[in-house]
Amino acid sequence: MASSKSPSREEPSPEFPSPPRPFYLKSRYILLFLFAVLVYGYGWKQTEIDLGELVRDAHLVKPLIRDLLRPDLFTPNTGTQTVSADFQLTRQSVPDQQPQPLETEKPALLLSKTKGRVGDSLEIEGVRLAKDQKGTLYWVNSIEQEFPLEEVLTDSEGQFRLETHVPEMARGDKQRIKLEITWNTGGYRISETLKLAFDKIVETLFLALMATSMAVLLAVPLSFLGARNLMCGNPAGTAVYYGVRTVFNVLRSIEPLILAILFAVWVGIGPFAGVLALGFHSIAALGKLYSEQIENIDPGPLEAITATGAKPLQIVLYGVVPQIFPSFLAFTFYRWDINVRMSTIIGFVGGGGIGFLLQQWINLLQYRQAGTALLLIAVVVIALDTLSAKIREKVI
Repeated sequence: MASSKSPSREEPSPEFPSPPRPFYLKSRYILLFLFAVLVYGYGWKQTEIDLGELVRDAHLVKPLIRDLLRPDLFTPNTGTQTVSADFQLTRQSVPDQQPQPLETEKPALLLSKTKGRVGDSLEIEGVRLAKDQKGTLYWVNSIEQEFPLEEVLTDSEGQFRLETHVPEMARGDKQRIKLEITWNTGGYRISETLKLAFDKIVETLFLALMATSMAVLLAVPLSFLGARNLMCGNPAGTAVYYGVRTVFNVLRSIEPLILAILFAVWVGIGPFAGVLALGFHSIAALGKLYSEQIENIDPGPLEAITATGAKPLQIVLYGVVPQIFPSFLAFTFYRWDINVRMSTIIGFVGGGGIGFLLQQWINLLQYRQAGTALLLIAVVVIALDTLSAKIREKVI
């Protein structure tokens, strides 16, 4: 009897799982991307960003940048010669006269008339001046306001002659025409701008130092009261913790610029107002940083010291302070660095330091002088950063 074979069944092929979709194709990420596009698109519109203006108006900022990059550090040694002649302002016109030669051998200005009214022609002659040098004529009115008239160039005999008019800026009876001639004598010297800026940067440095020191003296004890792991063991400690943290948050929310205005009104314009403004803001900033560092300490040493029956003060001195001291030192130097830079801003509202000078120079469009101040600020910040790194290296 022939045996019949049952038809063979095909083995089912193993099913391979389909590869997962990339994360950026998942619906939630697509929604997040669309939300981000919406937020930034709205922000772009609200802030009126126009990148084309960076190119179109670049020529407007070139002179400013050029002067800022050429700080006024050294000036050439110069010689100066100044002569003047009196003029009487009247209501009636006076005819020109031939200038009378002087009997002395001193440099002088000779006028075709010594009296006249606004708009009258006036001939000015300079004699016995520095030879072959450039100078500037100024009209000085009765309240000592100076207005440039003309640029002059003396000849090989130290003389010049020019015709001008009595300017409209002439006010009062007694007027004066003044000539200033300046020439290089060789060599360079430290500029007056650098000397003044150096005095103010020293004031800024100590302003920041006093503000930081004041803040450290108050922030260190307050930081222990604002540390959750030390204070939240009982209701009284918890209340103190939240009270101190609230003080930190309130003080940090007030900008140092506002505090500087407040203290400038309170104690007067000057560096003391800047010390108080930076000091109070630094109390909150350092207190928060210090307390958070205390909260991140290793609890092991505290438990070991507590097991020996140590008192709370001993626990803090031997279990907490050794762990936090390097970080406290680093935060303190960093805050001093911040206060040096912030003092340049509070100086704009009367907080003293180099910021007060910087504001004046910017308002007067004296950007080379402003560049000198910015250069000194950068040098001091770099020096402080290097010093703090060395000290932390030695201590840690």
